[in-house]
Amino acid sequence: MSYFIRKKSPIIIFLLTLCFNVIIGTKVYAATGNLEPRHQAAIAGLGIIIIGLIIYLFDVVFRPDKY
Repeated sequence: MSYFIRKKSPIIIFLLTLCFNVIIGTKVYAATGNLEPRHQAAIAGLGIIIIGLIIYLFDVVFRPDKY
């Protein structure tokens, strides 16, 4: 069971991050009214990239022999 959870965790983290960024982007748009949809997509994309880098760097730090 833990193998299945470890295998699915990157997908779950990705989907949660995507949902979180979409929610935050719509809140920013509602607050300012100046955010274009392409800017909202850029913010979501940058957030996903940052989360991916964080996960990758933690993996490299805690399991350096794999790399």
